[in-house]
Amino acid sequence: MSDSKVNMVAPPEGVTGEGFFATKLSDVVGLARANSLWPLPFATSCCGIEFMATMASHYDLARFGSERVSFSPRQADMLLVMGTISKKMAPILRQVYEQMAEPRWVIAVGACASSGGVFDTYSVLQGIDKVIPVDVYVPGCPPRPEQIVDGVMRLQDLVRSESVRRRSSPEYQELLASYNIS
Repeated sequence: MSDSKVNMVAPPEGVTGEGFFATKLSDVVGLARANSLWPLPFATSCCGIEFMATMASHYDLARFGSERVSFSPRQADMLLVMGTISKKMAPILRQVYEQMAEPRWVIAVGACASSGGVFDTYSVLQGIDKVIPVDVYVPGCPPRPEQIVDGVMRLQDLVRSESVRRRSSPEYQELLASYNIS
């Protein structure tokens, strides 16, 4: 055995003593949510292939608690939109987003999902943020699996620090109202 330290998730700030640990409930909930994100892949092109590589054994997204890929929006909390989204597909993407239970987070993977990519045409949606709110953007055409892992890690940071009450805040309700989502 080597003397190297095992990388483990650090506990939230709190008070420790012999036989006890006390912290804020929102920190514990954030830690649990961040390390158990259930992804829903919405893949339409080459970025989907990179996501498949990300889920495979070499990059292993399961080490972040995301091993359970869901293909039902009602059983997922992290939507990964990968690839070109046509304007005809936008209402379906929005419906999938609306079917997800709160709290829900969105990652736009690749140039096409983020900005339409090289397809600046009448039929391609120029970024999914035109129809649903996006939390993390992953650049690239297509992005490497390391970039997708980095995007998930950035989302974990956001989820870990998010207040339990953020989703019921007036600011969040205003954001959803700007997308006509109730």
